[in-house]
Amino acid sequence: MTITSPHNERLKEIRKLARRRERERTGRFVAEGEDLLAAAEAAGWPAVERYVAAGSGLDGVEVEPELLARVSALGSGTRALAVYEERWADAAAGPLCVALHGIADPGNVGTILRSALAFGASSVALGPGCADPFGPRAVRASMGAIFAVPVARFAGVEELPGLRVALDAHEGEALRGGAAGEVSVLVGAERAGLPADALAAADRVARIPIRGESLNAAMAATVALYELTRAAGDHRMGPA
Repeated sequence: MTITSPHNERLKEIRKLARRRERERTGRFVAEGEDLLAAAEAAGWPAVERYVAAGSGLDGVEVEPELLARVSALGSGTRALAVYEERWADAAAGPLCVALHGIADPGNVGTILRSALAFGASSVALGPGCADPFGPRAVRASMGAIFAVPVARFAGVEELPGLRVALDAHEGEALRGGAAGEVSVLVGAERAGLPADALAAADRVARIPIRGESLNAAMAATVALYELTRAAGDHRMGPA
């Protein structure tokens, strides 16, 4: 049966999941678009509910296209969306962990997830002040990586695995690949950077040598991942 009423309870629940508080309450989130739904399926992440535009020929509960567009977080609407259960890893894992602190922009969080998948990171850990990785913008920016990269939470730097390398815009050694071992690379917000206590708790402070003042947080994380994985595909950090 096709959903034809804007007052349908299922559609109301989808709209509610655009709010972080509702996602935290239910432990569920929404992904939109056929590519994201295919990524979830490839990762073995089953949908709780799947909705498609009536007449699209896609599998799922059919919804009148204009009603599906109303509940979509995409400006152009969507032909398919699905509700999923959130998955949080018990702890950040090595050999290569990307740890985020104070990154409030969901687009940056999603892009870092995408880079983490591209460079084979073992996990992405979110610390205080980070955007919800299961929010609509983060899920979209991850381009499906949210379904493939383990996501964990951390409260303190001491919870992170291996050598803890804090990125700073100006201080520390130049980041470079080389030595063996587990590494956690800590990335802070673009303007504020990492707080003093996080820098102090890290094993090393490193910088990405650039001519400008700073990099966007997602760009910095991507450059760091490239540098740490470029030597024979290993997750490495050179000697101090």
